[in-house]
Amino acid sequence: MTGTEASPTIRTAVVGFGLSGSVFHAPLIAADPRYSLELIATSNAGRDATASARYPGAQTVPDGNAVLERAGDVDLVVLGTPPATHYPLAKAALEAGLDVVVDKPFAVTSGQGQELIALAEERGRVLTVFQNRRWDGDFLTLRKLLAADALGRVTRFESRFERWSPAIAKAWKARATAAEGGGTLFDLGSHLIDQALQLFGPAHVVHAELKARRSDERADDDVFVALRHESGVLSHLTMNMMCAQQGPRFRVLGSVGGFTKRGVDPQEPYIAAGGSPLDAAYGEEAPEWAGLLGRDGHLDALPTERGAYPEFYRILADKILDGGTTSALPLPVNPEDAVDTLKLIEAARKWAH
Repeated sequence: MTGTEASPTIRTAVVGFGLSGSVFHAPLIAADPRYSLELIATSNAGRDATASARYPGAQTVPDGNAVLERAGDVDLVVLGTPPATHYPLAKAALEAGLDVVVDKPFAVTSGQGQELIALAEERGRVLTVFQNRRWDGDFLTLRKLLAADALGRVTRFESRFERWSPAIAKAWKARATAAEGGGTLFDLGSHLIDQALQLFGPAHVVHAELKARRSDERADDDVFVALRHESGVLSHLTMNMMCAQQGPRFRVLGSVGGFTKRGVDPQEPYIAAGGSPLDAAYGEEAPEWAGLLGRDGHLDALPTERGAYPEFYRILADKILDGGTTSALPLPVNPEDAVDTLKLIEAARKWAH
């Protein structure tokens, strides 16, 4: 490349501009100069206006099909649409010769996920899954703690996403059955299971409870899953949308110490409130939310690592611009990991029913 040539950019389309597209994908993509946000697909007039105001350089189109009609104008499609649409849209995008990011859950069945992986390999396209909570500050803190062997041999891992949401805010979530990707096990469970597998390795389901507490819930909103990892760790994963008093985000017990962390990673609310991933304060958690490391009868505050959602798109850009599937660089998330998570979700449903 000569000094007069522009640096390559990844022409990107974001399909869906609800929470996923507007708070996660579009802001992260716009903050990375190696991406060019070309298209935003939304059928909602209000979201269309918001997208146009925030990203005047991007063109809005009504849906994913409109994006695919302009496949020659983009390199990467990011799917932030309801789960039931992930498989057909990702399949069509790969067949159109595009690289694809699929929001979690990857698909509504592990079989669909495996089909997409095989298609991506056949077409030589990059395919990954947006498991952003691998870059939560609290998760990064725990990972660093485990790498330092600060807890000794871990025996029990407790992880929770608990919220007080007595009304289902999104219309598609109110309509969706479990077969259509609805419910808390798909939504929050995709994060909790992925994190547990990342920390402690392969596992199988040893117990599961799935309930629908809200009158209009068609799948599940109160879930508990216990995993037994091959490493010997027992993971207790709790997801609840009707929880008026939340427990710790993490509680980890080991042979020489324990770690307890409350609160939720601040990156999502920061961007939702109008902040940018480029802000100096982005990803920083208030000191009062520091976790507690307990060893030898002492409790010490452990400051939270800075959250780093932009890492997903940084790693992805490295991969795509280095040659895509021919590059030896890693994907931000291996889609096989997402299939492993889907298999455990399927096993939990069988156990509970």
